[in-house]
Amino acid sequence: MRTAVALGSNVGDRFGNLRAARKAILGLSDVKPPILSSVIYETEPVDCEPGAEKFLNAVVEFDYEGDAASLLEQLIRIEGALGRGRDHPKNVSRTIDIDLLYCGDRVVEDERLRLPHPRMHLRKFVLQPLADIRPDLMLPGQTKTIRELVAELREPGEVVLVADDW
Repeated sequence: MRTAVALGSNVGDRFGNLRAARKAILGLSDVKPPILSSVIYETEPVDCEPGAEKFLNAVVEFDYEGDAASLLEQLIRIEGALGRGRDHPKNVSRTIDIDLLYCGDRVVEDERLRLPHPRMHLRKFVLQPLADIRPDLMLPGQTKTIRELVAELREPGEVVLVADDW
């Protein structure tokens, strides 16, 4: 099933962190082609601590043949391997943030996992990169495409393209 993750980094080698995360995700045994990667955008931090650096953000979509909960656990391990501890406070600067956005048309709501991601339709730093690769996608629970959601979003802050080949 088509699955997507959002990647973000605002600490250290931000480009390197995104590249390392994408490489690790694409190396997982249940991840299969085709692989679609958005361009990389630089965005203002949202709800972070005062003085937080800008984020680099991207979205990667792939075919996934496993269980969504298992993928989430693997993504958490990748975050840990890239320097993000399990006890990392919410909305604080980080070397890497990997959010599971959707797994096909699955709807999951439990204590560990919510799919589709519950706030993605409100976040320009997720929607703009996703619109690069899947503008006509309509997620479960939505009545608008990703392109339409981006056009209507009024979240403050710029989303600036910084790299299209990574």
